[in-house]
Amino acid sequence: MKTKNLLAVLFLCVTLAVTAQDFQEERGNLSFLKDQKVVNVEFKYDNLRLMKDNVTEKEYVDERREFLNNRNKGEGDNWLKKWEGARETFWEPKFLDLMRRTVTESKGIAFQKDAPQAAYTLIVDAQWIYPGWDAWVMKQKAKVTTVLSFVETNNRENVLYQIRSIEAPGDQIGHNYSNELRIGEGFEKTAKSFGKLIIKRLKKK
Repeated sequence: MKTKNLLAVLFLCVTLAVTAQDFQEERGNLSFLKDQKVVNVEFKYDNLRLMKDNVTEKEYVDERREFLNNRNKGEGDNWLKKWEGARETFWEPKFLDLMRRTVTESKGIAFQKDAPQAAYTLIVDAQWIYPGWDAWVMKQKAKVTTVLSFVETNNRENVLYQIRSIEAPGDQIGHNYSNELRIGEGFEKTAKSFGKLIIKRLKKK
């Protein structure tokens, strides 16, 4: 019995280690956010790679579309429409919502897209995504890696703060058969952890 319990604990630790989000390469500080009311937010996907093989988005989309169309006629084309709309429908809204529920509610700083009047801009650069999968009896979480940078809105070369969010897990209770939704949960987790980090840093100022 003790052996089984020990194995269960070890399995849980390994699972947590594999799925836990991590922050690395932090540089700069967040003192400039003091007294700010609005921060502009932009999302970038220029450097995006996917899957364990680090394929480009085009390679991933072409391969999956072909696979699904071969399985069921038109399925890949329908999936492509969902994939192309996922950024504005799921990923970005989930990120912004969690920034609101953390930093905005705690510090009164609103994070909004299309806010060019804001002195500072947060650039969310999506660099790597693993969609995960759900096969009913087993599933694997999505993972999202981003570089989060605060820059001056009118001088983008002036990077005031930057940090790398590593493999934020995307999942929810129950079953989720949509890759796009699981990835959205990864963006949500990114914002939740980043929001808490911002609050923690600002408390030190």
